[in-house]
Amino acid sequence: MSLQVDIMTAMKAAMKGKDQTALAALRAVKSEILLAQTATGSKEEISEDEEIKILSKMVKQRKDSAAIFLEQDRNDLAEPELAQAEIISQFLPAQLSEEEITVAVMKTIAATGAEGMKDMGKVMGMVSTELAGKADGKTISNIVKAKLS
Repeated sequence: MSLQVDIMTAMKAAMKGKDQTALAALRAVKSEILLAQTATGSKEEISEDEEIKILSKMVKQRKDSAAIFLEQDRNDLAEPELAQAEIISQFLPAQLSEEEITVAVMKTIAATGAEGMKDMGKVMGMVSTELAGKADGKTISNIVKAKLS
C-alpha cells in the first residue's frame, strides 16, 4: 500500500506544479497497479515484488520506445518517454552497480557449481530472482555470459 500512497502523493504534487509529464507517468503507474489488482479478481493489494515488476516493465517500455524514436530522429517524442522513465524509476529500489551484480553472479556460480554456457539458465534464474528490481535483466545476462564463457 505504501507505493500507492507514494504515487498518490506524487500525483498531487504534479497536479499542483502543473507537471504534465510527471502526471502522465504517475497516472500510468496507478493504472497498471489497479489493472494488476483487478486481474486476480480479489480486492487485496498486490505484493511489493509484483509492484517492482510492474514499475521495471514500465521503465523498460519507455526506454525502448525512446530508443526507437531516437533511431528515427524523433527527439520530440523520445524526450517525454525518457522523462517518464526517470519519474517512474524514482519509485524503484536503488539499482546495483556492475561490480555488485558481478559479485552476486560469482556467488551463484560458486554455489551451483556452474561450469559453462550449458548452466546459464540455472544461474540466470537464481540471480534474476535474487536481484529482482535491483538490476536490469540484460546487464545480468551479459555478466553471466562473460563469466561462464
